[in-house]
Amino acid sequence: MDNKENKKFEFTGKNLKRALSVFSYIKPYRLQFILAMFLLVAGSLIFMLIMGLPGEMTNTAIGKPKFNFGLSVSDYGWIFLIVLIVQGIMSYFRTTLFALVSEKGMANMRKDLYNKIITQPIVFFEERRVGELTSRITTDIEQLQSVFSITLAEFIRQLVVMVSGVIIIIYWTPGLSMIMLMTFPVVVIVSMFFGRYIKKVSRQRQDQLAETNTIVEETFQSFSMVKSFVNEYFESLRYGKSVDKVVDISLRYARLRGIFFAFIISILFGAIFFILWRGALMVETGNMESGDLFSFIIYTTILGSAIASFGNLYTQMVGALGATERILEILEKDEEIDLSESKKPGTLSIKGKVTLENVGFSYPTRKDVEVLKNISLQVEPGQKIALVGQSGSGKSTIVQLILRFYHIQKGIIKIDDKDITTLPIHQLRKEIGIVPQDVILFGGTILENIRYGKPDATMDEVKEAARLSNSLQFIESFPDGFETLVGERGIKLSGGQRQRIAIARAILKNPKILILDEATSSLDAESEKLVQEALENLMIGRTSIIVAHRLATIKDVDCIYVLENGHIVEEGTHAALIQLPGGIYAQYASLQFEQKSLFQENILS
Repeated sequence: MDNKENKKFEFTGKNLKRALSVFSYIKPYRLQFILAMFLLVAGSLIFMLIMGLPGEMTNTAIGKPKFNFGLSVSDYGWIFLIVLIVQGIMSYFRTTLFALVSEKGMANMRKDLYNKIITQPIVFFEERRVGELTSRITTDIEQLQSVFSITLAEFIRQLVVMVSGVIIIIYWTPGLSMIMLMTFPVVVIVSMFFGRYIKKVSRQRQDQLAETNTIVEETFQSFSMVKSFVNEYFESLRYGKSVDKVVDISLRYARLRGIFFAFIISILFGAIFFILWRGALMVETGNMESGDLFSFIIYTTILGSAIASFGNLYTQMVGALGATERILEILEKDEEIDLSESKKPGTLSIKGKVTLENVGFSYPTRKDVEVLKNISLQVEPGQKIALVGQSGSGKSTIVQLILRFYHIQKGIIKIDDKDITTLPIHQLRKEIGIVPQDVILFGGTILENIRYGKPDATMDEVKEAARLSNSLQFIESFPDGFETLVGERGIKLSGGQRQRIAIARAILKNPKILILDEATSSLDAESEKLVQEALENLMIGRTSIIVAHRLATIKDVDCIYVLENGHIVEEGTHAALIQLPGGIYAQYASLQFEQKSLFQENILS
């Protein structure tokens, strides 16, 4: 987990200004926001003024009105009705406007955050869990949305209520108001103190909940592995422990809030009862009218409610600042690909020559381990080469560097004698097709997965790609044909079928450079034959780089490079390499072909 994502939000001018930058997302809707705020403030002021009418109505009923409005008791009924209708209309439009601002503003932020994440380099995802990123784009933005749609409005409303309420009771009942106001600073200070501590615990709960979601996603994404190792019980325990931690933190959070509310209620209602007692004495002695006491009780209750909710609202808003900071940490990162450039038409005009000159590389997450050491090789346009070696020798790393998934530390990689760092990355990758060992299909239809290679492809182009990849026959054998759902990660298809769909996708992309990363290593003999035929069709006229374990699939390539510990230790054709006495490739070949011969002899006998 990124340590930055767990750091505590610090109230500094710079951090606060940075956090408030999220208001730029509601700037396009500022007129609606301003109107909603106006309706909020106006409605709150009308509410506070109207709350004085019941007391004045009581004074009027006993013949001692405080203000000479010239109204009868029956007139007050019409006033209440009109005010309630006006308040209802204002409340409707205020709520609708705040919803419009928050929904559209946060939708724009969610889009920007997703676009920022998806345009990050590979190393960004290696340093973070999927669950953490999902939490940023869902939970954190929902927290901000709640602030804009509910919390901020309620905070402003309660602030208006408190300020106007204090002014009104000082004017209306100056004697009793001073007793009431003595409790105000104490409650506010305690609210802020508790609020900051409660926010810290709330943040811990949020992080632990994200950790729990990560476990769920990891388990569901790798459920076949869980099943094969019979680790259902282990995963159940792991998830249960994480959920228990959430419960523990949540209960601590609830206890703190309980203490907070208990304190507020004790102080607040204790003061209210004392004030009511003093007011009753003043009415008894004739120093106050009963209607004025009635009004004071109403305003005191409203103020008490506002004060009690103020601390909780403050806590929610401060918690949203932490969510804002986590989101901004991603939004402020430099992206690898500019989406606006990706939308522009045009591709690189390349022939497909690939050159590596003295390339040295270490992964950003393992800088102390040099994976590639002075690698040099050259592939002419239309040539087929193979990379052979034990796991960890650097074969797949070379492929990733050609795709510019990482930046090399030493040497240079060229396409058609041009440094690949000078080429637009999105156009470079459009000219490179890859068929991996572990094919990843999206959970839609076969048609959608093939068209991923060329989203605007016609149906005829899709069918031709399917035919060349030896997949048309099995696709048309399904009742739904190309509209067949492949399931999560293609689980409804066999390994060979998934591989041929991936080949069809690559054919549709029509790249100049083709990378086959152990594309047949996990298939049975029959599936391998069909896939190999499809691969032969795919490699025609393309520069092909093949990462292989099965040497039988690369006997006819133009050159084989043998890697060991990050070095190229041998290179040449299959025929030449098997003749090298004591050669590494010759040992691989002897071992594989002898095993195949023994297997065939056992079958025949």
